[in-house]
Amino acid sequence: MTVSEISELRKLLRSADVEFKVVKNTLARIASQSTSVAVAKDYFKGPMGIAITRNEPLLAAKKVLEYAKKNEKLKISSGIIEGKLCVLDEIKTIAELPPRQVLLSVLSGVMQAPLRKLAGAISATVSSFVYALNALKAKRKA
Repeated sequence: MTVSEISELRKLLRSADVEFKVVKNTLARIASQSTSVAVAKDYFKGPMGIAITRNEPLLAAKKVLEYAKKNEKLKISSGIIEGKLCVLDEIKTIAELPPRQVLLSVLSGVMQAPLRKLAGAISATVSSFVYALNALKAKRKA
């Protein structure tokens, strides 16, 4: 990749609060020892760049894949997402997931659904009972 292409990638990643560094393989292997990144040491071959984020790993994967679609020179071999080594297919699958906030709201909706149904059933039972009492009252008056 040319310097201007790497600068364009860095600018795209910076907008997502992701840092991109081109590193030497030997230094990457040494720095990764005794860390969760050590599982990827076999992938530290050839020219290599590392995208690092501390916030939203899904967003970093999405941005890198987005740039890789525009520029065929960028080849993604693997990634580490929350301590787990992921190959390209797994990264693509993870990048398709909705953002964390959306997943949390879906989860809370799923957890609330049974309680809402129970509340609706109880409310319907009480309402039916009240309607039956009102009908009985109206029938007795007539």
